[in-house]
Amino acid sequence: MFLERLLALATGAIVALCLGLGLVMMALGPGRKLAEPAHIAEPARLAEPPLAEADPAPLAEAATEPAPAPADPRPSARARIEQAIAATEEYRSFFQRMRQAFPTDYAAAIETFAQEPGVGAETASVDFYLAESVRRLRQARGVLAAKAEPLVLARVFDLQLDVLRAISAENKKLCAAFLYGGVDQDFHSFAARRRTLVAEMAVVGLEAIASGQAKQLERSAPSEEDFRALEKALAARGLRKPEIDSLLDGKTPDPPFDDKKTCALGQTYLEALRALPEPIRLRIYGLAVELMARS
Repeated sequence: MFLERLLALATGAIVALCLGLGLVMMALGPGRKLAEPAHIAEPARLAEPPLAEADPAPLAEAATEPAPAPADPRPSARARIEQAIAATEEYRSFFQRMRQAFPTDYAAAIETFAQEPGVGAETASVDFYLAESVRRLRQARGVLAAKAEPLVLARVFDLQLDVLRAISAENKKLCAAFLYGGVDQDFHSFAARRRTLVAEMAVVGLEAIASGQAKQLERSAPSEEDFRALEKALAARGLRKPEIDSLLDGKTPDPPFDDKKTCALGQTYLEALRALPEPIRLRIYGLAVELMARS
């Protein structure tokens, strides 16, 4: 039972995971293709007039002169990417903070974007740059967030709840799909309309990683007693056993809950976590961000 609950906790992390995935899919779009360089035919060689025998020196000099190296397109591509980022007010602070806290990761991400064929074209998306940068940073350093300061770590989950509430207010079906990692056009549209919220979630995650790297606070894994405390907290909020089992043990009810119920359960789950005593809450939060980083 305890192992099952540890594994079931991974579904709690899906709130953060599917946001990044949704933004990547929105940025790429259905059927998007990378631009291919146009084929340029080799120009016909013009007839050259015969050289005068009296002056062979220019010919020798021309033969030994090295051909000019082709221009490297990447600096201009990097400039276009950074200009697009700077022009997107909602995302600017995330990339500024990433460059300050993790300069190597920032440079590697921008360099990777610059090497993509067709970068800088109208199809390039700053939403993709944000989502991919978040993904790369989470995979490379995300486990450090488990060692962050308490308030910084808690803020990660506060933002997850804010996102879930914002989706719930618009569309219960989308809210339920979001909890289970579903991504569709409705979600893409939501994310595009709520760039400020998306950017805040990205910054909060980055700050948790930076805090963990600096503070290195060690936390133990949650215990069976911790999960019992969470179960009691959920029951105190009016949840019945089938509802609690679906959250803590990953059991699918028969018949399944409708979208409105599923959405409400997800919010109650995060609210109950936030109300637990700090030591219990932080142990569960720490495990959750580790699962996010390894997904």
